[in-house]
Amino acid sequence: MRFITTTIFLLVASCASAQPIECSKDPAPSTQPAPPPPPPPPPPTPKPAAVSCPSSSSSPSSSSSSAISKDNMVKVLKEIAPTSAKEPCVSAEKAEGQCRSASQAAEPLINSFEKYKITSKPEMAAILGLIAFETGEFKYQKNVFPGRPGQGTRNMQMPKFNALYAQSIPEVAAKLGPKMSNVDAVLDMLLSKDDYDFGSAAWFLTTQCTPPVRTALQSGSEEGWSKYMTECIGTTVTDERKKYWTKAQESVKSL
Repeated sequence: MRFITTTIFLLVASCASAQPIECSKDPAPSTQPAPPPPPPPPPPTPKPAAVSCPSSSSSPSSSSSSAISKDNMVKVLKEIAPTSAKEPCVSAEKAEGQCRSASQAAEPLINSFEKYKITSKPEMAAILGLIAFETGEFKYQKNVFPGRPGQGTRNMQMPKFNALYAQSIPEVAAKLGPKMSNVDAVLDMLLSKDDYDFGSAAWFLTTQCTPPVRTALQSGSEEGWSKYMTECIGTTVTDERKKYWTKAQESVKSL
């Protein structure tokens, strides 16, 4: 009986070891829900656009840099010197070809204010009134009465000042040479361009008038203007001069 039991046990054990359980190679599916996919990477931060800075060398053209328009200056000149309104201008006796109309004088005067940095309205008025008086409202560029040699330009400078003025203009100075001793030749060179001709009054104010005179003139007072006439221009105050200055004082307010 014991023998049979042992035999049965051995047979069962042998059978169990001969048939091993084969495990699936694939893992069993999970009963938990699948985790969500990872979020996409954030888009790259855009680089700021390059700011284009204007070049420091860029500037308005010289033809438009002035704050005074030609039309406004023409209007002012016609108010100060009414006979300059005629187009074309009419030459005076013994001064053929010397006249300029308001429209011809406007741009050279604007250029002179810009070149010599005349920004004060009272100084502009003093210059315009002086030129209108000295030239018979832009009819003369040379001294005709009594006809002093070498005296001229639109503020009727004396020859010694014309020599200094000519030397201050590189284009003219380069051509002076032996002509420097000939006052009429120097004057003719200054009259060769309207910018030179009409620029003399602004040059004279900024180079020959003392700071106290300019300060007084810039006040806009009659006393300041009188100081300019007597201490800088070197002349006397007359009713005729004052009439042109008074008109100029009022007219330049629109510039």
